[in-house]
Amino acid sequence: MAVEASGTASDLVQVVSLLAAGVIAVPLFKRLGLGSVLGYLLAGLAIGPFGLGLFTDAHAILHVAELGVVMFLFIIGLEMEPSRLWGMRRAIFGLGLVQVGACIAALTLVGVAMGFQPAVAFVAGTGFVLTSTAIVMQLLEERGTLSTPKGQRIVAILLLEDLAIVPLLAAVALLAPGGGETSGAERAWGIGIALLSVAALVAAGRWLLNPMFRLLAAAKAREVMTAAALLVVLGAALAMQLGGLSMAMGAFLAGVLLSESSFRHQLEADVEPFRGILLGLFFLGVGMSLDLAVIAANLGLILASVAAYMLVKSLAIYGIARALRASHAEGLERAALMAQGGEFAFVLYAAAAGAGIIDGTTNAILTATIILSMAMTPLMVIAFDRLGPKASPSTEGVEAPEDLVGSALVVGFGRFGQIASQPLIAQGCPVSIIDTSAENIRLAEGFGFKVYYGDGTRLDILRAAGAATARAILVCIDDRAMANRVAEIARAEFPLVPVLARARDREHAVELIQAGVAYQVRETVESALALGERALLTVGAEPEAAEAIMAEVRRRDAERLELETVGGIYAGLDLIRGNAAALHKAG
Repeated sequence: MAVEASGTASDLVQVVSLLAAGVIAVPLFKRLGLGSVLGYLLAGLAIGPFGLGLFTDAHAILHVAELGVVMFLFIIGLEMEPSRLWGMRRAIFGLGLVQVGACIAALTLVGVAMGFQPAVAFVAGTGFVLTSTAIVMQLLEERGTLSTPKGQRIVAILLLEDLAIVPLLAAVALLAPGGGETSGAERAWGIGIALLSVAALVAAGRWLLNPMFRLLAAAKAREVMTAAALLVVLGAALAMQLGGLSMAMGAFLAGVLLSESSFRHQLEADVEPFRGILLGLFFLGVGMSLDLAVIAANLGLILASVAAYMLVKSLAIYGIARALRASHAEGLERAALMAQGGEFAFVLYAAAAGAGIIDGTTNAILTATIILSMAMTPLMVIAFDRLGPKASPSTEGVEAPEDLVGSALVVGFGRFGQIASQPLIAQGCPVSIIDTSAENIRLAEGFGFKVYYGDGTRLDILRAAGAATARAILVCIDDRAMANRVAEIARAEFPLVPVLARARDREHAVELIQAGVAYQVRETVESALALGERALLTVGAEPEAAEAIMAEVRRRDAERLELETVGGIYAGLDLIRGNAAALHKAG
């Protein structure tokens, strides 16, 4: 019993140390602006075999933690409806193929230049081409760019790289001593098994999964639904692995097949906690795998390899991006995010070592090179954010205003401006609209609105947009400083034109009043008051009483706002004196 208790305590120490490492390191590194990924990596190094020595087999943890990457890809798949994925086919098989092909050629030459044999150089370079899906996806999510067009292009490249692992493993088998003796029938059989796995998964997704979840939902057993969600993710991953494909690709495909299911949000909620914990565990495992003894013995070669591979890969990625008409800023950002090697390189290098293409020492050196490049990526992204150019919106196909005439000028056509302009348009009032978001402009044009590209803080743009002849200027932008600036310019240059403005909060409303707007409204006030009035009616208040209460609430709100404006100080004092006198009389 004592021995058993000792073993249990030892296991518990390891679990506690894993949790403590993440809980301590991640908030600290995020507070320092270094990101969670680097925090996990260094925490893993600290508690691993070459740190405190709390773990001796980092690879065992990595094998379990790879499920975090699998679940991450499943959740991404849930966001990718089949029609949307079909719309990305050119990016996947166009941009993705071009980038992967160019990087393989460039990095193979780097290996040859460093003295590797051609076959070893090809394996080393190819492994480095396979970007870390886990790191890039995490960084895209943290930066809020995962669903943007440039983020989706990166996702497309990552998907192609996941697909590429299959032919690359086949190439390793061919490069192995005696590998060329593999028969065409065997290769055809392998391809057939892979295609059969994909077909089986698609069939299950279309005809089995939804009926299964309907039955489980009818049983009203929440824990069984969670177990079923995990079964779908891990079962899809296993099916792809047995077919010779990557587990991440299987999970992604399962997510895509369920993206239009009525159980999609339930699945995402069930998988999300496991995804977050296991993905953090994956990064901790990568940090633990950093063999400091190998690095110390081959420090010069490893550092030179990291620098050469990351530099050449970055240049190739940037060159492909620019050749395919991406902006300078987007090209640099893509290069910073994707310059590292990834977790699939470990699989490729292990296969190459097993086939006799590389020896154990070379495998360790290449693995250390990959891990160091992964650790460098958050730092490169931070450097890009601080030193790189700021992305400017693409105005391709977007018109600038020129001598427009309208009864109303709307500055900003986001969610607020779209609603505010509807009564004017319904009345048949001529409206000219400007916005600085090219994406909003293109979206509005799809619904029949004519929106022009223009910065409302520039006087020449306001003049061209018809501010001088407008009967009203509506400031509907959500940027507080920009809204104030537009209001100030409009009141100074067009004093006869009333300015009606959207305010973010009470403090912003005061600033707009001081800027001289004729009318301001806080963006949440009317909707909140409407909800409050409905709540009164719902709990049993009479309509007349509810109306009176709401009128009193509006009156008090207006009085408080007047008290907070500089121009309303004296009115506020009078109000206070009046209230004091009333209280004195009542007392």
